Amino acid sequence: MEGMACPMGGSNSRLFGTLAQSLNSTPLAQPDPYSEESPDQDLDPVLPEADPDQLLRECEEALQRRPARPHRDLVCPSSTEPCHHKHSSTIRVMQWNILAQALGEGKDGFIRCPLEALNWHERKYLILEEILTYRPDILCLQEVDHYYDTFQPIMASLGYHGTFLAKPWSPCLDVEQNNGPDGCALFYRRSRFSLHTTAHLRLSAMMLPTNQVAIVQMLNCRLTGRWLCVAVTHLKARSGWERLRSAQGADLLQSLRSITSRGSSQSEVGSGIVPLVVCGDFNAEPSEDVYRRFSSSPLGLNSAYKLLSSDGQTEPAYTTWKIRPSGESCSTLDYIWYSHEALSVESLLDIPTEEQIGPDRLPSYHYPSDHLSLLCDISFRDDPHRLM
Repeated sequence: MEGMACPMGGSNSRLFGTLAQSLNSTPLAQPDPYSEESPDQDLDPVLPEADPDQLLRECEEALQRRPARPHRDLVCPSSTEPCHHKHSSTIRVMQWNILAQALGEGKDGFIRCPLEALNWHERKYLILEEILTYRPDILCLQEVDHYYDTFQPIMASLGYHGTFLAKPWSPCLDVEQNNGPDGCALFYRRSRFSLHTTAHLRLSAMMLPTNQVAIVQMLNCRLTGRWLCVAVTHLKARSGWERLRSAQGADLLQSLRSITSRGSSQSEVGSGIVPLVVCGDFNAEPSEDVYRRFSSSPLGLNSAYKLLSSDGQTEPAYTTWKIRPSGESCSTLDYIWYSHEALSVESLLDIPTEEQIGPDRLPSYHYPSDHLSLLCDISFRDDPHRLM
């Protein structure tokens, strides 16, 4: 497998045990990607279970020459004080555009980020370190172009079930020596959830298929017996495409409404609309129409990261901050939407300060992507049907 025996931190580097064991395992076969709805076909290979603490130590060892990642606190939405509790019944959700390797090295043109900082053989450890530090129950990723050779086997060895859906025409394929197309990935912890159904969606706009996709899964929480519908998406990038993003958002909302209603009508799911968590890089500021579509949807969605603000109504100042040849870009584009009548946000991972991010912005030697990871702990409300 690519990069497994390459130098990781100097002349005394070695082949890392837990990671090597995971990557030596047979990766999941690449399926036919598009299906309207498919039953749970659990085809992940059975791997020796990895020790997450050991793997985290190996990441830290591989990264010892690099500066530490920015420190971030888990904050209770009702205060600015750090949260120290972790309810056993909460569900930890992470949303992250991890930056496709081919785009980072080949197309995005981060003029203040040294190419060495983007080297996959080290950058993958920074990504894994972030995931292993917070150990989400549900992990939603965008711009994944190393799914089958890296993330799927590693996450499977850590007890996660993974699903991947590539963009039909990934820009990664235009880059020489690419690792295949990028797309969205959704992982959930097997010990916490069982899978009921998966839908692979190619988003449409004005009745025409687009290059953007979404994965939607109906999960059953083993701890509470409650149902949860989780979706991950990555909408069209760049200014000038606002109407297309709005249409893609409308298409996704319509699909989510259909899937949650259809699911809730089945006896095994029970009565009532299934609660939703929708994660994604929407490539849209809160002023855009697609944001208004989600915030005013009949599905009753709220944006979790608004709860970090003092009034509970304002998004963070940024979730991505980069410098390209066209200039500096500091934007809020990434969101975790949730059904606020059925779900409660217990804590959120705060946003690093400008000083923590540094003058050269993102990505950098100490942070692997141009987007910040978002993370929240949510719980089921006791009376989800109270207002329905």
